[in-house]
Amino acid sequence: MIRRKLPRLSDVAEAVGAALGKAGIRAVLTGGACATLFTDGDYQSSDLDFILEGEVRRLQLDEALNSAGFVRQGDRYVSPDTPFFVEFPRGPLGIGRDISVRPRPLRIGRTMLLALSATDSCRDRLAAFYHWRDRQSLETAVLIARRHRVNLRRIREWSAGEGAIEGFKEFLRMLSSRRGDERPAPRPRLRPLARRPGALKRFVDERE
Repeated sequence: MIRRKLPRLSDVAEAVGAALGKAGIRAVLTGGACATLFTDGDYQSSDLDFILEGEVRRLQLDEALNSAGFVRQGDRYVSPDTPFFVEFPRGPLGIGRDISVRPRPLRIGRTMLLALSATDSCRDRLAAFYHWRDRQSLETAVLIARRHRVNLRRIREWSAGEGAIEGFKEFLRMLSSRRGDERPAPRPRLRPLARRPGALKRFVDERE
């Protein structure tokens, strides 16, 4: 195994995603790590949560993570090469009451892995705002919606099912006000970030 420093969350996602794929383990990146990727690091998670799909033996998971430089420490995997740690929460993959979430392929550097879409990452942050009144999660949901094409109709319908229409309206008001503060043509400034090694490459069309 070649050891290398993993200073960014995207570096860890690339390394762990590659190790899981090589071991034949199907897992979906979810939670705050997706929010970090979709906000280009403006929101920073301290860990990466992967939901396993199918039966995976602990020894198989340990060996896969060991190959990426991580060792089991209680219920998480840690590495001296990075401040980020990796966890595998119990499934199924869900956002609030919705357990029919469909992961999307996401390329990070040279690795293809499964992750939440931008729309579902936005919903994931809104769930924390709706149910725990976490204002930082609301701010992060707005950041995601500003930088990516998200399906607002789907988010509204899901919000209604969560009993959180008023929370959704607050999200829309904040999104509208932040978009009004934007300078003209901000998108080209983001393109160089997508060409950095390990940076997020967007290719999923959110207009399902």
